[in-house]
Amino acid sequence: MSSDAEIATVTRVQPAKVSYGPVAVARVRAEIYSFFREKSSLVFTLIFPVFLLIIFGALFGNSSDVAPGVGYINYLVPGMIAAGLMTTSFQNLAITIPIERDSGLLKRLRGTPMPKSAYFLGKVILVLILSLISTILMLVVALIFYDVSLPATVTKWLVFLAVLLLGVAACTLVGIAFSSIPKTGRGAPAMVTPIALLLQFISGVFLPFTQLPDWLQTIGALFPLKWMAQGLRYVFLPDAAKAAEAAHSFELDRVFLLLGAWAVVGLVLCVLTFRWRTKTDG
Repeated sequence: MSSDAEIATVTRVQPAKVSYGPVAVARVRAEIYSFFREKSSLVFTLIFPVFLLIIFGALFGNSSDVAPGVGYINYLVPGMIAAGLMTTSFQNLAITIPIERDSGLLKRLRGTPMPKSAYFLGKVILVLILSLISTILMLVVALIFYDVSLPATVTKWLVFLAVLLLGVAACTLVGIAFSSIPKTGRGAPAMVTPIALLLQFISGVFLPFTQLPDWLQTIGALFPLKWMAQGLRYVFLPDAAKAAEAAHSFELDRVFLLLGAWAVVGLVLCVLTFRWRTKTDG
């Protein structure tokens, strides 16, 4: 019969230590491969916003001035770039994560030695890549078909980079947090897509923000898309475009303040609400 001392010396199997770098790289590669393998995701995330820009540009062009010397298409391009960033971050994650949770992928990943942060790093890197591709596609179409000018000063390029990074950070974190709301993966697109479209209409993307009723302007100003579009209008439009802004100013200080605040709120909500399992799994 074994003594207590012998029992105490039984070797316990320790989980193998995982090197973070290779795991993180593998997770990023998996995210990129998974996205580009799904043609529907590729079309609706990257191609559809470009189609909208082309359609609205063909319908309205620069037939009317939004502000002195600023045609409709000039006003539309910054808003569509902002909408594309929201699509690659908020809309993309708020739809795909519930699907992954419903399929059991998140549950399986949580049971592996992979650090949890590697999963989120993969999502963030994917969003950054998609945001860059989306922005380049928009700019190429705008430059070729609508003679839109690129920023002419270093300051405007720096503001462009800051708005892009802050906006994508805010929308990414909010998208991850929102992913816990849909009850099923199948129901996520039906819940998220209308919200994304509504935000575009009330945030000054498809039509000048000041043409909205005051109460819709108030609601639109609560969300990051409005401030992303406004910051990008500073980048791509001349000073005369201030006349089409509610405050007759691009309010860059408020742009950065609100986007930063949404990033903080999104991070807090992610920590408090993110779920690796479906509600039926407990």
